[in-house]
Amino acid sequence: MDPMDRLPLVVAIPTKNEAENIARTVSSVIGHVQAVVVVDSHSTDDTCKIAAELGAETVEYTWDGRYPKKKQWCLDHVHPEIPWLLFLDGDETPSPELLGELRSVFAGGAPSVAAFDIPLGYWFAGRRLRHGYTIVKRALMDRTRCRFPEVGDLDAPGMGEQEGHYQPVAASAARLRSPIEHEDLDPVNTWFDRHNRYSDWEAWLELNPQVKEQIRKVKTRQGRIFHKVPFKPLVSFGYAYVYKRGFLDGRAGLDYALAMSFYRWQIGLKTREQRRPGP
Repeated sequence: MDPMDRLPLVVAIPTKNEAENIARTVSSVIGHVQAVVVVDSHSTDDTCKIAAELGAETVEYTWDGRYPKKKQWCLDHVHPEIPWLLFLDGDETPSPELLGELRSVFAGGAPSVAAFDIPLGYWFAGRRLRHGYTIVKRALMDRTRCRFPEVGDLDAPGMGEQEGHYQPVAASAARLRSPIEHEDLDPVNTWFDRHNRYSDWEAWLELNPQVKEQIRKVKTRQGRIFHKVPFKPLVSFGYAYVYKRGFLDGRAGLDYALAMSFYRWQIGLKTREQRRPGP
């Protein structure tokens, strides 16, 4: 594609050991945007080698244990001369429909809103889910008008260098229709390993209500509502499998609803364990 016809944005891909997925992610955007940058946290596999061979820039990232964390670092340092930045995980690709929608968005010049929320086309256990949870992430933003909040969770386990489950703060935002496809080619046990760590962070928040309230305020509307409901494992399963008709996705829909319910159960169990008085 002629460089003059490329979308006026940079794609940042935060990675660590994504050799299984990174080729597909880089290939999906290279040539469509001004720059593709893999921001890598000392991978021990061929993540950077594969990305560089496909034309992406690679940058090594080392977290210093403080804020800013990794995504805000990307906003501050990855091609700062290009205001608009799209975040993709190492196992994500923009759908062809999304690329077309982005061309329409930028056809009239820089958008007036500061950020765009983009739905995820979520894959689980090898199948694309059409129902169940609706996941939306604020992935495209004008870095001059957006920033990830600095919440008091540096002592929390589970997240480390990555920002937690909250949105970047934007002066204004709109929602796009077309999805980012989130398809992880790694075995499903990596999903459970990752969510086991996430549940450590979520349990820590339950024991630190001031930080939990900070994070609640910067979640999506759906996230803010779910933050307060009781019996989260049961509500999570009922919402995804029954109300959002996850059963229409067959076995994969059942597996995902159960997995998310188990994740909520883990958070509650870890919280109760830590609240018990010691010996």
